[in-house]
Amino acid sequence: MAKQNNIASVLAFEKKLVPSDGYMYGTTWDNRSECSPLCLQEKSVRGTISNRLKAAIKSDPAKLNAEVEKANLQTVDTCSLGPNQDTLKLHFTLKVLGGIHQPSACNNAAFKQSYAKAAKSYAETQGFKELARRYAMNIANGRFLWRNRVGAEAIEVAVNVLNKGAEQEWVFDGTQFTTRNFDADNSQLNSLADRIANVLASDEDFLLLDIACYTKVGRAQEVYPSEELVLDKGKGEKSKILYSYDSDHKAAMHSQKLGNALRTIDTWYPDFDNIEESAGPIAIEPYGAVTNLGKAYRTPKDKQDFYTFFDTWARGETLSREEDEHYVMAVLVRGGVFGQSDK
Repeated sequence: MAKQNNIASVLAFEKKLVPSDGYMYGTTWDNRSECSPLCLQEKSVRGTISNRLKAAIKSDPAKLNAEVEKANLQTVDTCSLGPNQDTLKLHFTLKVLGGIHQPSACNNAAFKQSYAKAAKSYAETQGFKELARRYAMNIANGRFLWRNRVGAEAIEVAVNVLNKGAEQEWVFDGTQFTTRNFDADNSQLNSLADRIANVLASDEDFLLLDIACYTKVGRAQEVYPSEELVLDKGKGEKSKILYSYDSDHKAAMHSQKLGNALRTIDTWYPDFDNIEESAGPIAIEPYGAVTNLGKAYRTPKDKQDFYTFFDTWARGETLSREEDEHYVMAVLVRGGVFGQSDK
């Protein structure tokens, strides 16, 4: 079978939002100049049996009592603020890169040319303003705190531009911005979004942001670093292992987890307005995958996935909705390998 002329079997894009790991510190809301790294601690606990039991055990009280008497011993990692600390400081940097109109790898000149034309057209007409506004809001609302955001009395996000000669600073009250939609209109938010949009639309510019988030969660309260994925747990291993760095086991969050929060901007998937089916904004993914719900919200069957849109748009055809173009460009900002078999 002859090969098609406009297929790139090798096609990759580098991510354009590049967060560092997030480092966690304990401090007090009224005196944030004094902070100290938070370290992981091990706890050994005796839990109760709470899993579903077989029918034979459930129906026999003696067997149930014998099962309940068994010790459910666990060793886990935990992390908490100090006895005199009431505020978590999460600190990381974020690099925003331009040059999205050029794939990092592409083995088809015709496809590369048609894609570059489509990408430049988007940059000229849309200017990445909608995407940048959503990224900026996920910075301002502290979405990257994940579980640490729940029940917080106060959230302050300080953002500084580190580019020499182009310094700028913004301070946001994270409690004033919702995580359910992107309808906020705020002069500081718009200013940050403009800086991000200008870089994304550029050929080779970059923006380096320093982000320090202060979250008042309560004195000596537990906080939540990233949890490590351990593929092969042997006997005697901890049942929960948290992410840390250096020999002192200082607590941190994975850059991947921060990045996932920043790109949680997809409100364009079909079920978003369906109260029963909606998961709220979801992270930008080619198939709209939400792993904790075990569901893909953008399926090829419904022709709502990235590849369906991208294969049309990148070859010079128009998409029926402006929102679909936003989604396609957001996946490319995310980065990935998107080659198509030429067989």
